[in-house]
Amino acid sequence: MPEQLSGAAILIRALEHEGVDVIFGVPGGAILQAYDALYSSSIRHILARHEQGGGHMASGYAHATGRVGVTFATSGPGATNLITPLADAYMDSIPVVAITGQVRTTSIGLDAFQETHTWGISMPVTKHNYLVTNINEIPSTIREAFHVASTGRPGPVLVDITKDALADAMPWHGPVEIDLPGYRPSVQGHPRQVKAAMDEILASERPVLYAGGGILRARASEELRAFAEQQGLPVVTTLMARGAIPDSHPLTLGMSGMHGNYTASTAMQRSDLLIAIGARFDDRVTGNPDLFAPEARIIHIDVDPAEISKIRKADVPIVGDAKAVLRQLLDEGERRLKDGPAPTRTEWMDTLEGWRRDFPLAYVQDPDGPIQQQYVIDELCKHAGDAIVVAGVGQHQMWASQFWKFERPNAWINSGGLGTMGYAVPAAIGAKAGMPDTTVIAIDGDGCFQMTFQELITAAEEGIPVKIAVMNNANLGMVRQWQKLFYDDRYSATELSYTNPNIPMLAEALGCAGFRAETPDEVIPTIEKGLAVNDRPVVMEFVCDPDAMVFPMIVAGGSNDEILMGPEDISCNT
Repeated sequence: MPEQLSGAAILIRALEHEGVDVIFGVPGGAILQAYDALYSSSIRHILARHEQGGGHMASGYAHATGRVGVTFATSGPGATNLITPLADAYMDSIPVVAITGQVRTTSIGLDAFQETHTWGISMPVTKHNYLVTNINEIPSTIREAFHVASTGRPGPVLVDITKDALADAMPWHGPVEIDLPGYRPSVQGHPRQVKAAMDEILASERPVLYAGGGILRARASEELRAFAEQQGLPVVTTLMARGAIPDSHPLTLGMSGMHGNYTASTAMQRSDLLIAIGARFDDRVTGNPDLFAPEARIIHIDVDPAEISKIRKADVPIVGDAKAVLRQLLDEGERRLKDGPAPTRTEWMDTLEGWRRDFPLAYVQDPDGPIQQQYVIDELCKHAGDAIVVAGVGQHQMWASQFWKFERPNAWINSGGLGTMGYAVPAAIGAKAGMPDTTVIAIDGDGCFQMTFQELITAAEEGIPVKIAVMNNANLGMVRQWQKLFYDDRYSATELSYTNPNIPMLAEALGCAGFRAETPDEVIPTIEKGLAVNDRPVVMEFVCDPDAMVFPMIVAGGSNDEILMGPEDISCNT
């Protein structure tokens, strides 16, 4: 008679068959059977101090490795604490599988202890979700969950499993074939549309290649670079696509959008053709869509057909995987170039070079202080080598995206779509767990840090030597900037403290090394000390200018023709 396994044991075996090597989570009553089965598995479990932290760890792991991140939580509050990281992963197309326990099938709907309608609550923030009430469904559901999470447009999938399904027993019957007739993501673009796209490109005078995070999800950076070089196309990246093409590449214009650089944003605005690949015309890029790039025709390439023409009508829509479609475009371009070289567009390229020269990203660090965050980020970049950078959300995030020099893909991790404060610390831990031989540095603000710093206990206990750089300006900096610019300096509920908590002492109490820089001449020694410690997590605090503001800036809902280069531009543009 075949060996009888519990549903929990079958769950763990199914995860092993998917190649899962680490799970981030917090146990509880409804998921306890799965944790008992996990005890005998080779899969590493990393105990988060909060389910939200576990979810962000899974996201950071997926960002850094390209593999599906996995998180466990129990029913009720455990599951609801996962909603924010699921929403975050959904907005940024990150492959995560969340497995939650649920009360017994017979108790569903009776307000049992720690019961919530998990599959209903999570439905708007997941790519798909499942309620499993029968042990027979576990192997096929896990197989499907990983397939759905990692194919097409990646995203989070939730699997909610009842206690009785985890406790029942049956023989293991191995992985099953995927049979999802309603789920067939497109891979290749339509050949006719590819040819139409190339017609537009060759005819354009002011083209811009607009690269989004879909380039990185598709692992298509090499193809992006090759296509840009083949056709001589300047490349603008979104916040999520930093590193998709090296910053040192002559065709790279940098990041566009609300806090993008002048050249990138203005190039898109003045273009006559936008070739958007894996980008969704987010409001932080377009501002007011009715005023965005008014003379540009649009080629929109995306694996998700729902994104095409959602914000801006596409003249040439192409549904397909970014890597596959770029290869098609490269092949089509090669055929066309047999008849002659690609257009040089000398006037357009000279214009772009002029903007780059006249409107560079810059900052001034007074040697007498206060410390500017841009200076810290600049020095971290110089000293860190080939590191993965994880950012929280706010001013430090924007400065990191502006001043870190990204030379390779998947070295930049941040919460772009949802803008989740508290993201950096747990996501960095997840990234380091997945890439243990790579330096991982989280650039965080003091406001973000205070939301999830408890996860440093996880890093210390699990031996994950992540490095955290806290930009302490004693404020919720981005909110304060808006209050200063648009609310007559009425600083309501944004003031924090330079001294409470004492961040280096807090770091030491959590099992980390703690360092502090209060003046500009202490910045480099603090960085050097922090980077030299590799046997435990490190927290480097930098006491920064509370009044510094991020520029360039395009006012939310405004026009990309009106780029504020400093506070002096506010009165005449708002």
